[in-house]
Amino acid sequence: MNRGQRGKLAMATAALGIGLLSLTGCGYINPQQTSQQYAASDGTRTDLGPLQLRNFIIVADGADKPGRVIGAVYNTSSKDVVLTIKGTDGSQTQVPVKQNSHTMLNDTSDAAILNPAGAKPGAIVEVTISENGTNQDAKFKVPVMDGTIVDYKKYLPTSEPTASSTATSTETATPTPSSTVSP
Repeated sequence: MNRGQRGKLAMATAALGIGLLSLTGCGYINPQQTSQQYAASDGTRTDLGPLQLRNFIIVADGADKPGRVIGAVYNTSSKDVVLTIKGTDGSQTQVPVKQNSHTMLNDTSDAAILNPAGAKPGAIVEVTISENGTNQDAKFKVPVMDGTIVDYKKYLPTSEPTASSTATSTETATPTPSSTVSP
């Protein structure tokens, strides 16, 4: 191999090395997404002292309709706490969370309802969250969803019963002699 051929071989090797380095060097220049915390779902997340709020969403049919807050609240403290969520127009709901535990607001607890929801589906509403026993309040932005996504449809709150509808349902719940079944 003569001197010219060795030079061409060295240049080809260098070009190949630079090409491979440019293809694999993306992680060196760009930040890794896995090293940054973010909400990887429809809901949002925040922390308030020992409380960690995860995947928070308000499910409602409209801005002036009731909205159900869903998500998870983790309590890392050694005492029971109550999370207060304040929405627009004076709406408010409270969520009790046992010490060193969590509360799922979708299936395992009483519904946390804000009436009104405060924003139309597809928008983001700002709520104020606080923990009982502290003067610490925080603003928290939560997306509002509706029943368009099938998984959220079951969380749409129903209308509050009125006095007249309660009386009617009580009357219809009374069994009549014709509906009594004998053994």
